[in-house]
Amino acid sequence: MRRILCALIAVVGFVKVGECASVDDFYKGKTVKIVVGFSAGGGFDTYARAISRHMSKHIPGNPGIVVENMTGAGSLIAANHVYKVAKPDGLTIGHFIGGFFLGQVLGQPGIEFDARKFEFIGAPVSDHVVCALTKASGITSVEKWMASKTPVKMGGLAPGTSTPDNATRILKAALGLPIQLVTGYKGTADVRLAADGGELAGGCWGWDSISVTWRKALDSGDVAVILQANRKNHPDLPNVPQAIKLAKSDESRRMIDVGIHGDSDIVRTYTLPPGTPKDRLQILRKAFEATLKDPEFAADAKKARLNIDYIPADEIERDIAGLFKLDPGLVGKLKDVLYN
Repeated sequence: MRRILCALIAVVGFVKVGECASVDDFYKGKTVKIVVGFSAGGGFDTYARAISRHMSKHIPGNPGIVVENMTGAGSLIAANHVYKVAKPDGLTIGHFIGGFFLGQVLGQPGIEFDARKFEFIGAPVSDHVVCALTKASGITSVEKWMASKTPVKMGGLAPGTSTPDNATRILKAALGLPIQLVTGYKGTADVRLAADGGELAGGCWGWDSISVTWRKALDSGDVAVILQANRKNHPDLPNVPQAIKLAKSDESRRMIDVGIHGDSDIVRTYTLPPGTPKDRLQILRKAFEATLKDPEFAADAKKARLNIDYIPADEIERDIAGLFKLDPGLVGKLKDVLYN
């Protein structure tokens, strides 16, 4: 049908048939690479591999799709790579943590991109930040956490990552939680392993990741979610306290709302390098949306307990634009909390 429409358009001189056909044929015989900024086994990796198994059939030419893990600096290496190194040809998709978009506004060192120039495909789900801690740590409720006489060791990846680092730092500052952030892990899978081994008490990152990758420990009671940070309770966690309701001041509530709640829709974006041809961008956007609505993918996701709540590119672009309009006073406070 697309070729027929192209031929009809060509008759009236708007486009050459060969050019239109090349849009359809570009991906044939090629391989699309999804660059995941974290180690294998974490939430970002799990979602990317599930999507990669189904997305090809929704792209004209049915290219191969592979996942490449490019770890380092909490996925900042991957973000900079997609922006500066990857060719803008529609064959490289970045999947790194969206907290760096706020990081750019705050002047975070190491950021070598302009978030407003990326091309966005969409996101499979909004993040719902929770703090999960092991039973062995002795911290089984927010009250026990607040009362701890020593800082509770929580895992992190690198400064500027939405989760665990930013969320953990904001919760420490806004709620006065006794926390020692131990950062530098390559991914949440590594944080999980460190907590299981007693090196950490736990960590704060997305429920959609924790609920899948830490499932056995949650079911056995060896790990429990004791705090959540989103604008409304997750249906799976109706009785887990909301962080913002524990905040004692307007400033603390504002930090949580902007730094954690407002970050949720842009954390798990799938992103293309600046300058990617618009026709290929549209092909990948349509394929991404079609994949998330594909019954076979839905069955696969359900089996893996992956929640899907599609966020289109225009919403992501709007959220990112809003970051560059934040009140300077709040920007200064967040910068102090997150990087000092």
